[in-house]
Amino acid sequence: MKFLTFIAILVLIWTIGLFAFADRVRGFTPAPEPARADAIVALTGPSAERVNAAIRLLEQDKGQRVLISGVNREVRRQELRALTPGSNRLFNCCVDLGFEAEDTVGNAQEIAAWAEAKGYDSLIVVTSDYHMPRALTEIRAAAPGIALTPYAVETPSLDNSRWWKAAVTARRMTLEYMKYLAALARATIGGGSDRPATDEPVMEKAA
Repeated sequence: MKFLTFIAILVLIWTIGLFAFADRVRGFTPAPEPARADAIVALTGPSAERVNAAIRLLEQDKGQRVLISGVNREVRRQELRALTPGSNRLFNCCVDLGFEAEDTVGNAQEIAAWAEAKGYDSLIVVTSDYHMPRALTEIRAAAPGIALTPYAVETPSLDNSRWWKAAVTARRMTLEYMKYLAALARATIGGGSDRPATDEPVMEKAA
C-alpha cells in the first residue's frame, strides 16, 4: 500500500511538472525585443523559421555574428541562404555554419566552442518555444558564465491552453518534458557525455 502511495505521489509530481513546463513554454512567446548581445545562435529545427528569426536579429544589429548550429552536411551554404530573408552581404560576412552537432547536447558543445573561439560573453539563443528550456539548460552546462537571452520561435500548434487534448501536441510536449528532465539531470551531476536520441531533422541534424 505504501509503495502504491509512493508511486501515486511520483506520478502527481511528474504531472504537475509537465503542466508547469508547458506553461513555461507558452511564456516564451511572443518573444520580447532582446537587448543587444555579442552574438546570436540558432539551433536548426524542423523548419527554416529559427534561422530566419536569427537572420532578422542580425539585420537589426542585435549581435555581431550568427552561428547556425546543427546544419546537415549535405546542405550547401547557398541552399541555406536561399531559404532565408535578408541581404547577401550580411549572410556572407557574418553568418557561420556549424556542421558537427547531431542533437541538442552537440548544439551546446558547438555553440560553447564557437563562443570561446570568438571571445563572446553574451548570446541570443534562437530556437522553438518547446525546445528553449532544454536548449538553455544544455548551453549553460557547456558554456557556464556566458549570458544567454532566449528568443523563441512560436509553435502554432502549441499555442493553446488545452494542448493535452490533442494527441500530437500532448506527445510533443510530454516527450520534450522528458528530454528536459534528462538535461537537468545531466547538468546537475555535471555530465553531458551520454547524448540523447537525435531530434527531428529538416535541414539539420540537431534539435
